[in-house]
Amino acid sequence: MNENTFEKLQYNELKKIVKSYCVSGLGKQLIDKLIPSSNLKIVKHRLTETSEARAILDAGENPPFTGVSNIEHIIAKLEKGIILDPSEFVSISDFLRGSRKIKIFMSNKEFSAPTLASYANSMTEFMEVEEEINFSIKNNQVDSSANKELKRVRYHIQTTEQKIKERLNKFLNSSVNRNYIQEFIISIKDDRYTIPIKASYKNQVQGTVIEISSKGSTVFMEPNVVGKLSVELAILKSEEAMLEYQILATLTGLVAENLQPIKINIELISQYDMIFAKAKYSRHVDGIEPKINDYGNIKLINCKHPLLSGHVVPIQFQIGSSYRSLIITGPNAGGKTIVLKTIGLITLATMSGFHITASKETEIAVFDHIFVDIGDNQSLENALSTFSSHMKNLSEILRSVNNNTLLLFDEIGSGTEPNEGAALAISLLEEFYLKGCITVATTHYGEIKRFSEMHSDFMNAAMQFNNETLEPLYKLLIGKSGDSNALWISRKMNVPENVLKKAEDYMKSKEYRLERLNQSKIRKPEVIVEKAENNIEYKKGDRVKLLDQDDFGIVYKEKDKYYNVTVFYQNQFIEVNEKRLALELKAVELYPEGYDLDTLFIDYTSRKLNHDIERGSKKALRKIHKEIRKNK
Repeated sequence: MNENTFEKLQYNELKKIVKSYCVSGLGKQLIDKLIPSSNLKIVKHRLTETSEARAILDAGENPPFTGVSNIEHIIAKLEKGIILDPSEFVSISDFLRGSRKIKIFMSNKEFSAPTLASYANSMTEFMEVEEEINFSIKNNQVDSSANKELKRVRYHIQTTEQKIKERLNKFLNSSVNRNYIQEFIISIKDDRYTIPIKASYKNQVQGTVIEISSKGSTVFMEPNVVGKLSVELAILKSEEAMLEYQILATLTGLVAENLQPIKINIELISQYDMIFAKAKYSRHVDGIEPKINDYGNIKLINCKHPLLSGHVVPIQFQIGSSYRSLIITGPNAGGKTIVLKTIGLITLATMSGFHITASKETEIAVFDHIFVDIGDNQSLENALSTFSSHMKNLSEILRSVNNNTLLLFDEIGSGTEPNEGAALAISLLEEFYLKGCITVATTHYGEIKRFSEMHSDFMNAAMQFNNETLEPLYKLLIGKSGDSNALWISRKMNVPENVLKKAEDYMKSKEYRLERLNQSKIRKPEVIVEKAENNIEYKKGDRVKLLDQDDFGIVYKEKDKYYNVTVFYQNQFIEVNEKRLALELKAVELYPEGYDLDTLFIDYTSRKLNHDIERGSKKALRKIHKEIRKNK
């Protein structure tokens, strides 16, 4: 099998649906790794597993997967010799308990599910390991009852911490220390009991600074009154850590001793989870276990595509016994491609051990290879046309096939000149047939249909189509050639009858009329008379639109002999040809009579300076002299 086949037939989408029925990551991993098998015995075994699991579910029973989780990452740590932490021992305990329950559950199914029950014989119960973990670990931590010495040390830790808190509370309640304290709380910093002290008073308090706040306004100090007790507490906690480590190391060794049988349990529970996921999917789709063979005989009775929902028309299909190649014809949107995908995906599903939605008489062949050429394979990366990509795909398939291969081709030979395409398609179909392949292909080409009719080991089939309503019926009729219904559909769409009559004549005789167009129907070029341009006289102060900038400016100077107008735009004067201007508003419309238009072109600072000079401002004169000296 290849990835292109899985993608085109949506096999991975089907696996996602089945995977959703798994209850643990263990089963999901196996579904992800699952690929169709070409071995008849393996396929039969897979289907038997699914059928037995389905029988258990149909009897109203469910395997007790509750609490079973993926502990492979914990096993990996054990194999590296790493000491496990308490939470990891809780996961191991849960897994061992779940394994034990599943073993008991499956062992009792010896008569209804003998294959699945036999797997339970390889599973091991670890009651002693479970009990040891549950005795030593409680609430995700090492329990005090796990060791007498640990219990004694933790008692002394508790009493020492109580003494420290009493002395610190006395420190907080002392009137002498009141002004030094930032907050009247006991704060643990770096496993030390501290009091928040104002930074400015840190030298007035006898003790050790453990931490300083981010702003530096507070220091967390351990007063000397608890210094001795803090040292005792640190020693006790060190002893506690050592004792906990010893207990965890002992438990790690206990689990490590049983590593191999635990790994077998993991593998078997993964298998059970995957198998029951297949069974749950089977129950959801009302699936059946089909008959299987390895000689290419496919017989689909009332079979439905696994991914289609709602009202799906089941297909009836057969190949391999009386003929080895089937050519399906019919109009577009008639369901030909769905037939191909149904055949392909149903085969992949069966080879994976999935049940299918069909009648019990259905029979599926197991193949070494399944190749498809469906859809538009145009490759932008390789600059290949649709036809070139199809040919590249078919060429690669031709080199890989054997006499146990299923081929599914959609519109074989399309994408090029019809005569060449049909001839090439026929040649390819014949070559695949001579190599012993089972082939199902769709086409519009009449030549391929005729070839199929003439060849004794080829068969034609057609998709039914309602000629009155123009609706596809999605039913496959084997032994009948389909028409594209192009003329019928065109007539329904009110294409003129004379056009359809010509088309029918051309189909029969291939003699074309080659009529010439009447000269009166040809349009002559119009004579375009250019209109004289309106001459606009732009005046100072007019508001104009600058066409190139798509913005507005004010006329400063009328057009010169070169028809350029000086425009004040964005605090600068630019020359613009009058053809690149459009008059927005005249100055007489914008400003009152007698308005000083020059002020439009002088900014506020300049106007103020001129005003100051006119009234004899010494400051303004000094500013001008300063500018003159600066420019020199």
